[in-house]
Amino acid sequence: MFRIKREIHALISLFVLSAISSAADLGAGAAKVDITPPIGYPMWGYGARHDAPSLGVLDPLFARAVVLSAGKDKIAIVSLDLGRAPTRQSMATIRKKVKEATGIEHLFLVASHTHHGPVIELDNWPPKQSYVRQLEEKLAHVIIKAAKDQRQARLGVASRQLDMNRNRHSKLAERPVDRELIVVRIEDEKGKVIAHLVNFAAHAVMANSKERKFSADFPGAMAALVEKETGAPCLFLQGAAGDLSPNPGKTPGPEKFGQALGQQVLDLAKGIRCTIGKETTLKCRERDFTFKSRVDLTNPFIRTAYNMAFFKDLIDFYVNEYREGIRPHLTTVLLNGRIGFVGVSGEFFCSHSLNLKRRARLEHLLFLGYCNDYQQYFPTIEAAAEGGYGADSQVAPVEVGAGERIMDRALMDLYEMRGKRK
Repeated sequence: MFRIKREIHALISLFVLSAISSAADLGAGAAKVDITPPIGYPMWGYGARHDAPSLGVLDPLFARAVVLSAGKDKIAIVSLDLGRAPTRQSMATIRKKVKEATGIEHLFLVASHTHHGPVIELDNWPPKQSYVRQLEEKLAHVIIKAAKDQRQARLGVASRQLDMNRNRHSKLAERPVDRELIVVRIEDEKGKVIAHLVNFAAHAVMANSKERKFSADFPGAMAALVEKETGAPCLFLQGAAGDLSPNPGKTPGPEKFGQALGQQVLDLAKGIRCTIGKETTLKCRERDFTFKSRVDLTNPFIRTAYNMAFFKDLIDFYVNEYREGIRPHLTTVLLNGRIGFVGVSGEFFCSHSLNLKRRARLEHLLFLGYCNDYQQYFPTIEAAAEGGYGADSQVAPVEVGAGERIMDRALMDLYEMRGKRK
């Protein structure tokens, strides 16, 4: 018995020493690249638009990257002015290029969910120079550039509740809304800003739906203001916005609303003290899931109905994507045992993030939707029972309860990485 206890204590000591030895100074770098498609490229976002070709550009689309490292442990966080994150095939290509060049294995590619972005499931247009292939090159390059820009850094986090979003789905008296704005300030040793991360949940649908011009919508206006004032990249990281829309109040339109949100970001950032830098730890986990579909896209009648409502090539893509089941991806990172990043590849309803934040018991948890691929909506069980757009099988084909199962796994990962679950 005493021998067993000694061995257990030895293992615990080894675990503690290992954890201490893996701590290192925080490194950070940032970069930015224009990813605006060519005029004439199909637009994604509204069924009534039928993915018609673009006629111009209201404002450019960007990808902004931040790389964080603690010794050998590294992650890349990328904000995308796109409707959703790159596809499974594109993600594999980007991961391979980034790993070969930098050794970074864990990525968060987070789309803002602008409804004035391009269709990214096509890989054959323009015929001679595919935009999707170019996008893969640019995203890999911007991460590599951010990795090369790394320097000793420190960061701090702050949050506040905002009345700038609303639940667009539920008809219940008490509609859930995740009102939290989280801002992460990353700076070098001299206090110069390297980048800001901004986490907030609201559909990017403020630009006129009839406008056939590319736009980053309100996240682009927000980022532009913060970058103008700070001189550093500002990454908008969309949250669990599956059932959330902007609440414009006295700031209608993407530019005014984005600037109002940007002012909130700047005000919050001013009070952030960057205390995380020395003896930093980064722990990362990634998981894939497979769920059944509530819709049979191989049924010719169902497929014809979808083809009438959406872009045929887009439907063909999802027929192939869901052939083996709906396969979402989960990425979980824990920084210093205090700050969590949870990325999921779909449009998760806000109750998922609210419940995970409450149960995780962390100082801050950034919930990142539309991250690392895209498998449409993930309503809660309650929302699926209530019905309505976003919760019905037409746009939420995944089996009911899938979102909860993914959140449970994220919660277990967060606790295990903190050494609180065996």
